[in-house]
Amino acid sequence: MSQIKFFSATGMDRHRSRSPVTSSHHHYSPNERGDSRRAKHCDAAHFRPTNHHWHQSSATPEQTPPRSQTLCTRREAYERAFPLYKQPVEVGCFSLDSQRRFFNDSRQMRYYVEPDRSPNFDLSDGYRGRYVKRDENVKEKLDHILRWIVANRSKLKSKLSPDASCPLDFDFVTWRGHLTKLLTTPYETREGWLLAVTRFNGTLYISEVETEAARRERENRPERNQEMMYWGYKFEQYMCADKTYSEPDSSGVVNTNEAFCTVVQTRLTDHKLLFSGEVDCRDKDPDAPPPPACYVELKTSAEICTPKQRSNFHRFKLLKWWAQSFLPGVPRVVAGFRDHDGIVVSVETFQISKISQLIKNEYNCWKPTVCMNFCCDFLSFVKREATEDNPSVVYLFSWEPHKDVTYSVHRDSQYSFLPDWYIKEMTCSGE
Repeated sequence: MSQIKFFSATGMDRHRSRSPVTSSHHHYSPNERGDSRRAKHCDAAHFRPTNHHWHQSSATPEQTPPRSQTLCTRREAYERAFPLYKQPVEVGCFSLDSQRRFFNDSRQMRYYVEPDRSPNFDLSDGYRGRYVKRDENVKEKLDHILRWIVANRSKLKSKLSPDASCPLDFDFVTWRGHLTKLLTTPYETREGWLLAVTRFNGTLYISEVETEAARRERENRPERNQEMMYWGYKFEQYMCADKTYSEPDSSGVVNTNEAFCTVVQTRLTDHKLLFSGEVDCRDKDPDAPPPPACYVELKTSAEICTPKQRSNFHRFKLLKWWAQSFLPGVPRVVAGFRDHDGIVVSVETFQISKISQLIKNEYNCWKPTVCMNFCCDFLSFVKREATEDNPSVVYLFSWEPHKDVTYSVHRDSQYSFLPDWYIKEMTCSGE
């Protein structure tokens, strides 16, 4: 690209959903009085030394463990100017079929079909007999992204030093979902996370580890919750067609093994990112902008009947929807609002660029600038601490609500996640 373009939280406001994102993205700078006063309380504790979490089974005399630190998560510390975020560019895509097999193509792409405003979709239809559920016990880690990298590594080689030991011109490789968790961390009060980080050939790979609390919740999920998870997939089936000229077919099987994923590159300040995320569908208009600006995210939510429900929707649901779509540059979310029985009573479109305006009158609500600055500082923290370039060494970053981020270091452990085939491919590929 001849011109660097930057994303901001409000930059897409100037464009309708069918307009490509252009260089008129502006810096996000909310007018927030009193922020600097509150931030001072946390500045001193932004990075705190600790000495309780360095675990290494074998250290040579030349190796000095890095100074152990923690990262503050209090939102006041991150209320500063919105960080520069380069416009995400799709560099590829891949598909996962009904058996979860990887294909380096767009065969699972689906096309958005505009519904009636009151569509009356029954989201429970097919739950008992036409539902193939992905095995949640299988932990895929970064494997699908790594397969895509291997299949496309020639165009990902560093342009600066193609013969050097660093074959990827990226600081971080991860899933979009892991970055979404980072963006929402300053406002999350219920669920912690574990992120495993390995430095290999100069690139830091981030893969999530299931926490014990999440494992227990998954294994003891009530039947009602399982059915509500199905509702989201069923809504997609009602809204998507397999071809540009066809209509949705809600009579088929819902198979959650299937997925279409975009792979995008971008930069958050000085962090060069390559990440992948699942995409629900794209605009079928032939004049739609190129990906990712043509993509549409589909969501379901309980219908809003009271001011309190609307406030909660703004404070919690819209935070996650915004974070998930803003990162890869998906411009809109189409939401189906359902009643208690899973019947969609209305459909509404949310432009990601306008969500910050939608929530601005909510008292003590979330702020996009806090989300992005925390993510940026976390990546800087990881860069500073995860220094050993060795795929058998994992830095495990841990966070629980209302606490700081800490980390531990593990060598040749259960947390290692880069597969041998990937290490071999990326080590021996002397193209």
